[in-house]
Amino acid sequence: MKNEHELNVNPDRVIENECAESRMMGDWAPEITRREFVKAGFTLVAVGLVAPPWLATLAHAETSRTLNGLAPANDRILVVLQLTGGNDGLNTVIPYSNSSYYRLRQNLAIRENTVIKLDDRVGLHPALTGLKDLFDQKKVAILQGVGYPNPNRSHFRSMEIWQTADPDGYQKYGWLGKYLDTLGDAATNPVLSVSLTQEKPQALNAGIASVPCFASLGDLQALTGDAALAETMMALTHSANKGDNPANLIKRSTRSALEAIEKLRVAMRNYQSDVTYGADPFGRGLQQAAQLIAASPATKVIYVSVNGFDTHAAQARTHENLLRNFGNALKTFEEDLAKMNKSDKVMTLVFSEFGRRAAENGSAGTDHGAAGPMFLMGGKVKGGFYGDHPSLDSLDRGDLKYQIDFRSVYATALEWLGADAEKLIGKAFKPVNVFG
Repeated sequence: MKNEHELNVNPDRVIENECAESRMMGDWAPEITRREFVKAGFTLVAVGLVAPPWLATLAHAETSRTLNGLAPANDRILVVLQLTGGNDGLNTVIPYSNSSYYRLRQNLAIRENTVIKLDDRVGLHPALTGLKDLFDQKKVAILQGVGYPNPNRSHFRSMEIWQTADPDGYQKYGWLGKYLDTLGDAATNPVLSVSLTQEKPQALNAGIASVPCFASLGDLQALTGDAALAETMMALTHSANKGDNPANLIKRSTRSALEAIEKLRVAMRNYQSDVTYGADPFGRGLQQAAQLIAASPATKVIYVSVNGFDTHAAQARTHENLLRNFGNALKTFEEDLAKMNKSDKVMTLVFSEFGRRAAENGSAGTDHGAAGPMFLMGGKVKGGFYGDHPSLDSLDRGDLKYQIDFRSVYATALEWLGADAEKLIGKAFKPVNVFG
């Protein structure tokens, strides 16, 4: 497949159009109406379980494996937090002691006296007080200069690369979807992974596992909280007999999904927490991730996405608000996990599809760039810096050069989950040594 440059399309126009579309896609969204959900959300769950005839063999095999005691690799959970739009990493983890930073960003540079200093060279944006608290608790690993060879500045292509872990090809399945497919209950557990997004991220595309997507957990309430709707759907599926023909398997799978999700809905009603999340997309998204962790021991991967990081113009105030909500939500989330004694069982991975260009633009913003920081957070994570901050005096066409391949971070996350990273990624990447 050709990219936009090979197709002789004006890349600036492509990026401009992409930016407009990206503002509407993939973010943690407000609750949709019941009617919309019945049309879209429920279909995602029910139809997501509708499978071709190979389900007969597969379901039987997976059930046998489960009955034979093949359990998931461990009881750890991975939460993926996507900063959609391309976060400005240079104004997130700031090389405040480097004069080149102030030369490149005469208007957008964060004043040295306001930077939250972490050592004698690098600090955090002043809005990231929540993240600083976690850093002081040694629960946050800051991985500097993460990227990949020959970076792509297109939102869609770069996100595709990050979600499939394949900079060179065009894979159908995502890196997390491949992992889910390896679990013994991939075909029978409808809440093995939950995506709190309007659309399923490509990272969760799987051959076996079916991942439900909810714009918010309020949609889950709408799905099974409507007694008449639930009764109708259950009646449709109760006509299945014990035969292994595809129709019966589909009915039984759908019924299992409805029963599992109803149990999850009931369990979530018992979720109580004395921590207070912010009323913003980060706060709401991570609060609902905490609800799932508290209520659903069968869930291994939770995906949350927050939009708004495509800051081409008037970046300062927008970025400040995003980072404040981001840092505070992470801190509250970690407090919530600690209170439910889950901190050591959960690792949160934070990424964005690219960083921004090193120099500011003429609109008081920054344009699409390349390498940026990633964050890993959790009770078992050794907090601190990993890798040096990318040089500002040796740029690649105006972009920061990557130092850590993002697939090494994925290998770390897959190691956390007990998976074979080399097999799932397709190449051997050395995990980052972040576990204590």
